[in-house]
Amino acid sequence: MKLLYLDCQMGAAGDMLSAALLELLPDKEAFLSELNSLDIPGVSFRADPAVKCGITGTHMTVLVNGEEEESADAHEHHHGHDHEHHHDHDHEHHHDHDHEHHHHGSMHEIEHIVRDHLAVSDKVKEDILAVYGLIADAESQVHGVPVSDIHFHEVGTMDALADVTAVCLLMERIAPDEVFASPVHVGSGQVHAAHGILPVPAPATALILKDVPVYGGSIRGELCTPTGAALLKHFVTRFGDMPVMQMEKIGYGCGKKDFEAANCVRAILGKSSRSTGTVIELFCNIDDMTPEALSFAMEQLFAGGALEVFTTPVGMKKSRTGILLSVMCRENDRDKIVGLIFRHTTTIGIREQVSKRYTLDRRIETVETPFGPVRRKISEGYGVKRGKYEYEDLAEIARTRGISIREILEELN
Repeated sequence: MKLLYLDCQMGAAGDMLSAALLELLPDKEAFLSELNSLDIPGVSFRADPAVKCGITGTHMTVLVNGEEEESADAHEHHHGHDHEHHHDHDHEHHHDHDHEHHHHGSMHEIEHIVRDHLAVSDKVKEDILAVYGLIADAESQVHGVPVSDIHFHEVGTMDALADVTAVCLLMERIAPDEVFASPVHVGSGQVHAAHGILPVPAPATALILKDVPVYGGSIRGELCTPTGAALLKHFVTRFGDMPVMQMEKIGYGCGKKDFEAANCVRAILGKSSRSTGTVIELFCNIDDMTPEALSFAMEQLFAGGALEVFTTPVGMKKSRTGILLSVMCRENDRDKIVGLIFRHTTTIGIREQVSKRYTLDRRIETVETPFGPVRRKISEGYGVKRGKYEYEDLAEIARTRGISIREILEELN
């Protein structure tokens, strides 16, 4: 089982997480080229070597129209995201930025950019929007306005969208079976904002980190940004001590500022000899939904973190034909998935069962083919090894060349 552990002893931010995950890849330059080929207007990525307390790592820089948007350090509270997304912990700066350079966008505009312009898989798009959804919900509660009225500032700019996209794409590429993280160091003291001085963690960050183990310390300043908090909340399976694992790769994502402690997120990728995992299985019977409505519900469950969703035809009372909806999820996602089932289906009751799951180790490799590079998922363990080409890659080739997926597979096999 492939495990990813994120060490957040100095908090987390989007650029630090993307840099740490980038270091886990075998070919960083190839991935950077892929990032730079995405359809994010005016954006380019750069990964620079960095040293913190003698530790060599990477600092990820996002350039918009050739410049780094330093204005992202401001704390503006205008029904939107209110904190820097670059993790430099320096909040004693002056607020004299040229506000004409800020990109203001609603959640609807963010969805338009992600769904219609980003050249990434549907899974990555859903992850990006889920992260933004966490931030928007928190901002909505902080400012007392509907999510539809939230206007993102720093997190709505192209550089912040680039950070979130990079992390989501890296998580897809690394494809861990489980993601663990340490308790999150949020910093201490206060930060300056447009409306005054706020406590650390700032209100939006605190709401996002609800139910996540956090702590403060002697370091004064905001160590965990709202963007970093939302990325952790979305991807992390479990917070706590590092699990027993065989470490294979270690990456360090560095912030800008220097402290007595190394200002970085550490990402550790490894394997666990543990062959089983516990999953929650949720069941409900449905006999009054259209296939289209049920299909949409399944999409929402997968986007919400379900491991598997499937239906089985069943006969119900009075000989009515119905559907048994089965949803598998991790234990810490139970409440969220239960809420999604009630929200998107007509059921009035859900049953639960705890099961053990045996899984093969999985990894993604890219192979050269007559059609160009194609990703292939390799699964092995228990004396078994099998491979399967990624559907999204095959579908893109089929669309581009006007041929069927069957014809492509016949050529590849």
